[in-house]
Amino acid sequence: MSQRKYNFVPGEFYHIYNRGTDKRTIFLDVTDYQRFQVLLYLVNSTQNINIRDLLKTKKNLYEITLEGEPPVAIGAYCLMPNHFHLLLTPLVDEGISLFMQKLATSYSMYFNKKYERTGSLFQGKFRSELATDDRYLKYLFSYIHLNPVKLIQSDWKERGITDCNKTQRYLEQYDYSSYLEITGKVRPESMILDKHLFPVYFKNIEVAMEEVKEWLSFKTQP
Repeated sequence: MSQRKYNFVPGEFYHIYNRGTDKRTIFLDVTDYQRFQVLLYLVNSTQNINIRDLLKTKKNLYEITLEGEPPVAIGAYCLMPNHFHLLLTPLVDEGISLFMQKLATSYSMYFNKKYERTGSLFQGKFRSELATDDRYLKYLFSYIHLNPVKLIQSDWKERGITDCNKTQRYLEQYDYSSYLEITGKVRPESMILDKHLFPVYFKNIEVAMEEVKEWLSFKTQP
């Protein structure tokens, strides 16, 4: 990966992503996805939290009030079997670097202990792209949330969606993405997001669904 040529600046928006080392699967079962999701919430604080102790309490971890200032706001996310995507804006200097370090460290420790492995889990340092304009930022919301389509039709961008209704139902049932919040669903994982710090591109659910349908009808030109 080439060295990043910009600093993370509060008020700017960034697409953050990373994959497993050697493209390995980093989410092997439901509990792995759920652990990463709750970490997105719990590590977004300057407060150091003993997550193992919290898990022993059997509390709803999304109901915990975090002390300290959040380093980032999360506008969207999607977890895939061997990689993840986040849309972040830093709230403090070096906020993204701090957040990603805590996230990667916490999840790697969990994963390595659970599966009795050692060594790096992720493929080096996370990658990032600055959303340089409003149009690209709006595109990122769709791009991130449409990633799971590849799990049921890997060539959808080349061939077009073979069954739009089936694909939309799949997205609405995919629990490891903030797409469900776009559809208006309220769930504990909704606490991960801090949407008020991001532009409002979809004034209501109907507009959001129309945007998704438009992307699902996309097909790369030969």
